[in-house]
Amino acid sequence: MSETNSAAASEVAAPHRYTAAMAADIEARWQDFWDADGTYEAPNPSGDLAGDPEVASRPKKFVMDMFPYPSGAGLHVGHPLGYIATDVFARFQRMNGHNVLHTLGFDAFGLPAEQYAVQTGTHPRTSTEANMVNMKSQLRRLGLGHDKRRSFATIDPEYYKWTQWIFVQIFNAWYDDEAKKARPIDQLIAQFESGERAVPGSTRAWHELTAAERADVLSEYRLAYASEAPVNWCPGLGTVLANEEVTADGRSERGNYPVFKAKLRQWNMRITAYADRLLDDLDALDWPEAIKLQQRNWIGRSEGARVDFPVGDDAITVFTTRQDTLFGATYMVLAPEHDLVDRIVPAAWPEGTHDVWTGGHATPAEAVAAYRKQAASKSDVERQAEAKDKTGVFTGAYATNPVSGEKVPVFIADYVLMGYGTGAIMAVPAHDSRDFAFARAFELPMRCVVQPSDDRGTDTATWDDAFSSYEARLVNSSSDEISVDGLGVADAKARMTEWLERTGIGRGTVNFRLRDWLFSRQRYWGEPFPIVYDEDGVAHSLPESMLPLELPEVDDYTPRTFDADDADTEPETPLSRNEEWVNVTLDLGDGTGPKKYRRETNTMPNWAGSCWYELRYLDPHNSEKLVDPAIEQYWMGPREGQPTGGVDLYVGGAEHAVLHLLYARFWSKMLFDLGHISSAEPFHKLYNQGMIQAYVYRDSRGIAVPAAEVEERDGAYYFEGEKVSRLLGKMGKSLKNAVTPDEICAEYGADTLRLYEMAMGPLDVSRPWDTRAVVGQFRLLQRLWRNVVDEATGEVTVVDGDADEDTLRALHKAIDGVRQDLEGMRFNTAIAKVTELNNHLTKVGGPLSRSVADRLVLLVAPLAPHIAEELWRKLGHADSVVHQDFPVADPAYVVDESVTCVVQIKGKVKARLEVSPSISDEELEKVALADERVVAALDGAGIRKVIVRAPKLVNIVPA
Repeated sequence: MSETNSAAASEVAAPHRYTAAMAADIEARWQDFWDADGTYEAPNPSGDLAGDPEVASRPKKFVMDMFPYPSGAGLHVGHPLGYIATDVFARFQRMNGHNVLHTLGFDAFGLPAEQYAVQTGTHPRTSTEANMVNMKSQLRRLGLGHDKRRSFATIDPEYYKWTQWIFVQIFNAWYDDEAKKARPIDQLIAQFESGERAVPGSTRAWHELTAAERADVLSEYRLAYASEAPVNWCPGLGTVLANEEVTADGRSERGNYPVFKAKLRQWNMRITAYADRLLDDLDALDWPEAIKLQQRNWIGRSEGARVDFPVGDDAITVFTTRQDTLFGATYMVLAPEHDLVDRIVPAAWPEGTHDVWTGGHATPAEAVAAYRKQAASKSDVERQAEAKDKTGVFTGAYATNPVSGEKVPVFIADYVLMGYGTGAIMAVPAHDSRDFAFARAFELPMRCVVQPSDDRGTDTATWDDAFSSYEARLVNSSSDEISVDGLGVADAKARMTEWLERTGIGRGTVNFRLRDWLFSRQRYWGEPFPIVYDEDGVAHSLPESMLPLELPEVDDYTPRTFDADDADTEPETPLSRNEEWVNVTLDLGDGTGPKKYRRETNTMPNWAGSCWYELRYLDPHNSEKLVDPAIEQYWMGPREGQPTGGVDLYVGGAEHAVLHLLYARFWSKMLFDLGHISSAEPFHKLYNQGMIQAYVYRDSRGIAVPAAEVEERDGAYYFEGEKVSRLLGKMGKSLKNAVTPDEICAEYGADTLRLYEMAMGPLDVSRPWDTRAVVGQFRLLQRLWRNVVDEATGEVTVVDGDADEDTLRALHKAIDGVRQDLEGMRFNTAIAKVTELNNHLTKVGGPLSRSVADRLVLLVAPLAPHIAEELWRKLGHADSVVHQDFPVADPAYVVDESVTCVVQIKGKVKARLEVSPSISDEELEKVALADERVVAALDGAGIRKVIVRAPKLVNIVPA
């Protein structure tokens, strides 16, 4: 009989067998029911989402996934891994009496939709909304228990109204270093007006300054500010790129165009003001240590000193963590972009300038200009690489070493970055390998000031590399003013810092690797800035009544591009071409009446919308305020074990370790400081799921071929008769190895897909996809169905009455184990325990006890909700399984009736005894010595010692 005929005959004999067709019918019906019933709607303690004051007394769980981007390619089976996991966890928490908030929105601004718009002329909103419809359909098919009332997309004007509102709060706030918190900018202005705070850098009073001058002063304090900033400018793309969008060889990741360093006026967020708090509060978070470490390294806190090196009428300020080695500073290096360079460059080379210092140029100005152009073509990564040849040029200026009084030459070099420290270094070449190589290349002097621990001596002319140590003593470090000779590093640093502060030459300080957040993008498809400029160029924020400021229509979504190698160009954004939108007359409500303004034509980065979306989930339809305080306090406020508040569980990929998570933490702290929310942290517990991988098959040209069409023969792989290579990697459309959830759902059902993804291995570990293995979970569901339903009649087969002792023990052990595993997000082992129980019930045979069947279905419900809902109703229950109580194990059945005790003589096993788990050491020793196998093994020998570890081990040592 053919396989097709066999399957047909089987269906006739068992018309109510659980098949893919039945699974599809069950799943569609219950998804419709859940939507109509509002099964997953989580009530708020107040507000328009079924507000109920009694809810505030209920335990809650806020479970979140990281924002998905609605890709045009749709989902492959790797995408839902985290979504299924959070759904299982959320369902388990509901069944344990929690009010669970679980929903999903879309991070819908971004470059892919804009690129598609450029290529096709389709408005980004049109393609993005179509992608969301497709993705929602795919996600719905998985049976995810989301509260759909709370869903939104970042492109919804009613959402980005509040993104813009938050930007206004940041713009109108400053960080008070004394209070260690953000405060409204009006309070700072009041201090200037009253004279409580002097105007920095000016002898004039606040009221004597022009409006533009006041704006410049406030810009130095605002948490959101515009400034001339070094950026990655890509003329070939016509836009500024983030560091992550630039390759190691200084080209654009998209299009492979040259990228140059340029100074452009850009919006920034003063995230550096929060560096200490961002570090300190990590200790209160339940995050993976690896993620915390990445954030600590990114913030990069280091203690040292700032030191001023006079140069003419100016001074070069450096930050150093080795102020003890100041006597060894024999030259200085500025970043090519440093503002001071233009001021210190003389008209001609000083007498005695070395030829190797000039780069072959006639004047310092020519040398600096040429080198700056060269450095602008390199990325930060490329500039910091350990290149064999060190490059740089003498500025023609000399600075004064403040401890020795010596004149030291000032260079510019690309290995010093403006974005780190002060953009300037004091070079101590004897004790820094990078400075050592530069000094050798440019024939610069070096002085040993840290006594080498090896036998090289202190004559640096004989050295092959620098010597660095925190354990050695200082040498050659003495003047009439200060001496640190003979001191260890720690003591020398302390003495030098005290002297620097006493003389006013420097001060002890803490520095951070973290830089302010560049917040501007020269793109169309992003949130417009709620900022306008008056005729004097002063920036003003729009009042709340003018929000949201919606994106206007434009004819062309493409930024203006230029010759790829033309660094002397500037961005022209798509928004800037809409003159009617850019140039407006507005009354901002500040008492000055209607005036002409020019809008900001950059847009916010796609990070903006994901910095605060957890708050919108709480109160998604509130048009009056960011979030109702009572609602925010209920879902995210501080509580026992969560001193900084936040989401109870946040699941997503480890690739967001720094940027998204750091930015979201910054926004939460700012909103907390200003009194808008009670949670100082957005996400209390973070869990990083692994990745579902797939095999990539490539032909002899290295081109990926369709994985589904590859044949395996004798351990080798072939595509259309040609041998191909196989390598485990990512899953994706471009690699031709993507498997869609729709395919698996069609062949086996969504519950099978859910079980397979959760059973593949620990959730936090990457694992390979194997479509052939999916059938194992399908068979588990078929056995589960057969244990409750007669495949011939469709009737349930359960009976009243108690189950036998063995079945009760198997049931309660499974309940106990599954409960612990689901709580700990060990879904693979939970499924293994369900499988073991189901196999036991299958092996026992006969109708199940109704009480066993009920609890079996409840165990399965978080993992495979559709089949559980169907079986629950078939078992005669009127209410949804979703809100039933999760089973609780009876301890009497969880404890083993007996355990196996191993008896050893001279370390070798001689007997195994079945004993009570509660047996005492004394009783176990008597039982072991009386066992006939032990007696025979001893063969009359005396006993020197008996070691008992009840109930599992007896070790006998013969005399």
